[in-house]
Amino acid sequence: MLVEYVHGALENAEYKKLEDGTWFVEIPGFEGVWANGKTVEESRKELVDVLEEWLILKLRDKDPIPSVKGYEINITKVKSA
Repeated sequence: MLVEYVHGALENAEYKKLEDGTWFVEIPGFEGVWANGKTVEESRKELVDVLEEWLILKLRDKDPIPSVKGYEINITKVKSA
């Protein structure tokens, strides 16, 4: 499910070629999730890393995480045996 979530978020990514020839990419609705690189592929790979780290921080801090294409990531308490 996590892989589908990440791929869904990446489908919403917006790419911009900057004046210096590098690429900037961000995902609307994911504040602080952005990357840049010399190529589109390099910027996309960096964006995946940034998104994964962002998700870990959101989970750690119990911050809300936006749903993507019907996928939601939540932490639920599990009763210990």
